[in-house]
Parts: sequence; C-alpha cells; structure tokens
Amino acid sequence: MTQAKGKRRGQGEDSIYWDSTKNRYVGAVSLGFSPAGTRIRRKVTGRTKAEVRDKLRELHQEIDSGLRLSHSYTVNDTLDDWLAQGLDDVSARTVKLYKDTIAPALREQLGTVRLRELTAGGVRGALTVLASRMSTRTVTMSRDVLARAIRHAERDGLAARNVAALVKPPKGQRGGRPSKSFTLEQAIALMDAAEGTRLEAYIILSLLTGLRPEEARELRWDHVVAWVKGQWRPVAEVGFDHQQLAVFVWRSDRAGGDTKTPRSRRTLALARKCAVALRDQKARQAADRLAAGRLWEDNDLVFASIVGTRLDDHNVRRQFRKITEAAGLGSTWVPRELRHTFVSLLSAHGVPVEAIALLAGHNQTATTELVYRHQIVPALTRGAEAMDQIFG
Repeated sequence: MTQAKGKRRGQGEDSIYWDSTKNRYVGAVSLGFSPAGTRIRRKVTGRTKAEVRDKLRELHQEIDSGLRLSHSYTVNDTLDDWLAQGLDDVSARTVKLYKDTIAPALREQLGTVRLRELTAGGVRGALTVLASRMSTRTVTMSRDVLARAIRHAERDGLAARNVAALVKPPKGQRGGRPSKSFTLEQAIALMDAAEGTRLEAYIILSLLTGLRPEEARELRWDHVVAWVKGQWRPVAEVGFDHQQLAVFVWRSDRAGGDTKTPRSRRTLALARKCAVALRDQKARQAADRLAAGRLWEDNDLVFASIVGTRLDDHNVRRQFRKITEAAGLGSTWVPRELRHTFVSLLSAHGVPVEAIALLAGHNQTATTELVYRHQIVPALTRGAEAMDQIFG
C-alpha cells in the first residue's frame, strides 16, 4: 500500500518546526540572500503552532510595512540611540539636561520595557509617578523627550507607532520657582549698584529693552545701529551721536544661533540711557582689547569676557547676584527677571499688551499676560519712549 506524502513547502514559504533545545516551536521567514550569499531569515518562537502562525503573520506585516521591530529593543536602547544621534540641533546645555535629568527619570520607570510592548497606559503611569515628585515643566519635558526618542526609532523602523505622543502629561506636584520682577525703585537701585561694573551695560540694556539673556549674550556690535541718511548703519562705523539708535535682535545663544521663535527676530529702538551705556561699554571693551593684546579674540560681541570670548551664563548669574546684593535686594534674583521687569514696568506705564508682546518677541499676548506681566493697568504709549519717561 502506498503511503500518502504531505505537500512539500514551496520555495520562499515560511517554515514551522519543533526545536527540542528550546522546547518550543520555531517559525522562520526567508528574506532572500545577503551580498555575501548567505540566507537572511527572521525567526519567531511559541509554545504552539497556532501561536507561531500568529507571530509569523505579525512579522509579515512588519516586513511589508518596512518595520524591523525587535523583541529585545528596550526604552533604554531607544533613549540611547536618540541621545547619540538625534540631538545635532540642540544646545550643549539642553543636551546636558536631557542626559543628566530627563533620561535617568525615564529609565527608572520604563528603561527595561521592550519598545514594541510599550503602551500609552504604561507611559501615563510612568509620568504619573514622576509627577508626584517633579514639576509640571519637568514632567512635560519627560513626555516630550520620550516622544522624540520614539519618533527617532520610528524613522529607523524600530517602532510601529508613537504611544508617548498619545499621552497628555499630568501636572506635577512641585511648583517651579515663581517668576518675579523688580519694582521701579528696585530697578533704579540695581542700576546704581551696577554703575562701573562689567555688567552695567548688560543690566541696563536687558532692563530697558527686554532682551532675553541668550539674546544679550549673542548681541554683536554690527547689530547696534544708528539711523543715518535713511538707513541703519552700525555704530562701529558712524558712532553713537545720532538721534535714533536701535539693536537688531537677530541672533541668540542657542543651537544654530537663531532666536527662540521667528517672531523673536525684531528691531528695537534704544532709550537714551541704553545708548549712553553702550557707548561706555564700547570704550570699556576697547581698553580690554588693548590690555589683552594677542590674547584677544575678535568675536564682535557687545558683551564678552576680558579677552573677547563669549560670556558663560553661569558667570553672568554669579556676577548679577553680587550686584543685587550690593543694591540691598538679596541674592535670589536672576538676569531673566530683568525681562520680567521690562514687561511689568511698561504695563504699569500704560503700554498696551499687544505692543508689549511685539517688543518682547512673544508669539501671542497670552504669554505676556500670564507669564511675564506682573502688574496690569490700562494702556496708552509704548517702547523706548516709555522707558525714557520712566527713567528720566
């Protein structure tokens, strides 16, 4: 009697077989041959043939969609790859924050979870734990970092969807440091204490124009200009003795050198007190250049070190605290609060919130009202004219 033979598996079809060493069924998919001539195969395992068939169907879907999901690729691996390859356009300071603060918190909660098994519920649970001991800003940043890392994995075919992007971050339990502003009397005391110091012009310009600290640190002399014969000319060429002076706020100490937002790129007229302070700063810097000799680095920066190099924000904050202490204002202030003071003083002097938002380079007036403006009164005038009236 002839024994019936089973149908032979066709070339390129999947195979399912029992592996006694693993005590499991193994399913294999052939993906052709490598340039070296060796066969490329992807395998899945399961306790039953039905389980293996289901996994093979999922594997085919991944292959057809261009994905290459890994059973061993974890959230730790995802963060490692993104931190190593996805931060080319991020400043060194932000990279340090991601690596030293945000990534460790995410690793603690989700690091060993396989990326293909990560769910929106898992992300939400991890963020809820972080929210119990961190500020809302840090929790939001953690969600954003995880979403960006997974997006990076998506581009490499290592993730099917970005579950972190589906989650709304919870509010944190620790409030951040509340912003504050100087009163007019405190601002005057601060400028008096700054007189003759290396930060005098920095403080006056920040206070009377609302520049962000990173904008002030990157301001160049060719962006300090005077209106001469119908055009803006650098004061380095035409001097300060002109009726209308301004600064081009076109650069920032950020990755790429761009301002925070497109709307932050603006031209600001200078109050007379700013013009005098910048003229004195130009003379002080000329003395620094002469003293430094061949050590001087010509970066054309308005605010630079004694050898012309860029100011470090930590050093600026340290010097600023010394001046606030000398003014009798304590040591809890930071340079960014000069910008808060600019907004608050203009508001108190009657400048409309729409005009303040333009001067401050805010994308929307809500930012001006909710974050920066500490005194709210009716509106009348604006800008450098108002500062001339405030400080006489």
